[in-house]
Amino acid sequence: MDIMQQLKFTRSALYMPASNARALEKARSLDADMLIIDLEDAVPHELKADARAAAVQYAADGVGGKIIAIRANGADSVYHADDIAALAQSHANFIVVPKVEGPDDIPDAGKPILAMIETPTGLYAAREIAAHPMVAGLIAGTNDIAAETGIRPGPLREGLELALQTIVLAASASGKPRFDGVCNRLDDMNGFDAECRQGATYGFTGKTLIHPNQVATANQVFGADVAAVAEAEELIAASRGGAQRFKGRMIESMHVDEAKLTIERSRHTTGAAPS
Repeated sequence: MDIMQQLKFTRSALYMPASNARALEKARSLDADMLIIDLEDAVPHELKADARAAAVQYAADGVGGKIIAIRANGADSVYHADDIAALAQSHANFIVVPKVEGPDDIPDAGKPILAMIETPTGLYAAREIAAHPMVAGLIAGTNDIAAETGIRPGPLREGLELALQTIVLAASASGKPRFDGVCNRLDDMNGFDAECRQGATYGFTGKTLIHPNQVATANQVFGADVAAVAEAEELIAASRGGAQRFKGRMIESMHVDEAKLTIERSRHTTGAAPS
């Protein structure tokens, strides 16, 4: 499958610190659709250079069918230029760039970019960022958005709704995937499930994760379950074109297209990513 098509059906994107060799090895056996090897927040300053080399080698080794992305340090970091230069030559499928605030922040690395929207300025420019030809998708940086704005999110991220939906709309306008921000509540799996369902309702195509225990829930919520597929197949079979009644509701061609996408999503577990 083409890597851009594979990204379109990515349900779970797990951050893994590039400085933790044991965690990287464990990640090979996880069911996450994408691994984001992190050079930024998860890596202490004294390990930045070693982590960069480890991430490049990890991408070269490959991880079967998983997408490999590597998150560089931000443009305001002394490590940014070296990161981008190394990642541009790596076997990573994508480069994740944090705190993108406009199209000019997209590096000319010759490799597709996943742009993180993490600031008010980035939110205002999200549509232009998503439209950039090198941007493959957007990632919501919810922790930083809250910190930058003073928003104090409630249990269901009350207060962040506008920011989240802005990212979804911007990516959707360019036909690109969009990934919900991380959930920090590691011991609250019910809360995590609710947050995944909220993100899926808002229109995110997948979710970024910070712990392996979150993978199964994200895959289930952002995937197409058996009931949804059966309903989609029934709707397609019943369609005669134009508007009509189906199980007590009105459907038309757009609902048929949605049903076809549901079936397509159910058929696409991640295959081998190009290296």
